[in-house]
Amino acid sequence: MSPRRRVRFATRALLLHLAAVALVVALCTGVYLALAVQQLRAEAESTALGIARTLAEDAQVRAAVSAVSASDDEPDAEVLRDGELQQIAAAVTARTGALFVVITDDQGIRLAHPLPSRLGEVVSTPFAEVLAGHEVVDWQTGTLGESARAKVPVRDDSGTPVGEISVGFERAGVFDDLPPLLAALGLTAAGALALALLTFLLLRRRWERLTIGVQPEELVALVQNQTAVLDGVGDGVLAVDQDGVVRVSNAAADRLLRLHDPVGRTVDTLPLPPVVRETATGARARAEAVVGDRMLYLESRAVRRDGRALGDVLIVRDRTDLIALTERLEAVRTMTSALRVQRHEFANRLHVAAGLIDAGRVDDARAFLGELVSRGPVAFPVAGLDLVGDPFLNAFLGAKGVEAAERGVALRIGYETQLIGTVRRAEDVASVLGNLVDNAVVAAVAGTREPRWVDVSVLSDGDALVVTVADSGEGLRPSDPRPRSDDASVDSVHGHGIGLPLATEIARRSGGDLWIIDPGSPGHGAVFAARLGDAVDPAPRVPKEDP
Repeated sequence: MSPRRRVRFATRALLLHLAAVALVVALCTGVYLALAVQQLRAEAESTALGIARTLAEDAQVRAAVSAVSASDDEPDAEVLRDGELQQIAAAVTARTGALFVVITDDQGIRLAHPLPSRLGEVVSTPFAEVLAGHEVVDWQTGTLGESARAKVPVRDDSGTPVGEISVGFERAGVFDDLPPLLAALGLTAAGALALALLTFLLLRRRWERLTIGVQPEELVALVQNQTAVLDGVGDGVLAVDQDGVVRVSNAAADRLLRLHDPVGRTVDTLPLPPVVRETATGARARAEAVVGDRMLYLESRAVRRDGRALGDVLIVRDRTDLIALTERLEAVRTMTSALRVQRHEFANRLHVAAGLIDAGRVDDARAFLGELVSRGPVAFPVAGLDLVGDPFLNAFLGAKGVEAAERGVALRIGYETQLIGTVRRAEDVASVLGNLVDNAVVAAVAGTREPRWVDVSVLSDGDALVVTVADSGEGLRPSDPRPRSDDASVDSVHGHGIGLPLATEIARRSGGDLWIIDPGSPGHGAVFAARLGDAVDPAPRVPKEDP
């Protein structure tokens, strides 16, 4: 994505963020301001009512107002100007800061007023409700302007309203505290906006660091591509972050590694073999492992972006079928090699017979061919091979004997060998037995004992085939359940890496197993045994003929 689009998105996010904060601040400020104005109005009204009540209860005020109301003569303005009520009202006005304190009689005539020229006149605001005995608190506009005023009746000794006390506070005076309050609210709002801006910048920085600078539009594309890729490949993909937590695991990885919902869990808590854990965290670059019945090839790749390490990605490839096919091809190759040796030897013998005939030595040629008929086919360099009656197993072990002889190892068939019937799962038998024999030959070559040998015993147990393989090597390492080998030319995958686990899995698949009888002793090397179920077709019994 271009920088222009990144800036455009960041600007949109910033404006949206600031607009939301500004709206919240404006709403809060408006509500607070309305509450403050309401509180100031209520305080002004309450103060005015309190002053009016106090004056209405004053004995001097009650007596003076009662006297004026009881008189039939109209109040004289000149007398009122210097009268007792005017002095009391002026003193209260000066002491309380009120806009006015007005005292009237029962006719609404002003007996005290801030403007002496208004004395003796009827008030400009309604007074009937007050003279009816009710207190009135309201905002009204009079001769002195709009004010918060309270009107309280003045009662004589019998409790009859004979006048009123009106106390008012000017609007400007009521809201004197409002400008500082507005200034404080403005500063608070500005601080909130500044804090919102700073918060957004920090969040954007944190966001870009967590997303490695990837923008939302790119994240959508990444999710789509990841889903398509991870679900569209046959290999398993397991992504682990720097803390060892699994962040991505596709269906193939869950199936091959036998995991259930691994995302969000650390690799150490997953039921995985140690070699898989080490490869997943980058401790190993490549490895092979057996998980369940699958032979897996593991490859770890470090993930970095802009010089920052993000973790490791484990690629899991299923090589079970490939290795099984390789083992079967190896058995075919062994048989082909044996046939090649036999063909070569047979051709040599035919050349000898043809030479004797060409030389006119017909009797010698006949004797040579008779000897060949009596000795049978070409002999393999395997002692005791005649104990193995199954044609396939005989040829297979003979071919393995030829290969072993080429490496200076004598392959021998144990005298306790007894196979009744014929082998019917040739591929599985060749894979298991061939792997054990190959490992034993490698161990014998790597050993120091002379002569070098490998002993193989074959037994039938109903429809099961039991084989044991011993060698003259040095035995097994304490930490490695496989024959030792210093031969660097040996393929670690087909020989010592996955070959033995594959043979074990093949044996167990048929209800059998593969195990170690003896890891090694001073007289011989390791002794392995394997049992394959349903691998032998027992020979039918042939009744003996009567002599």
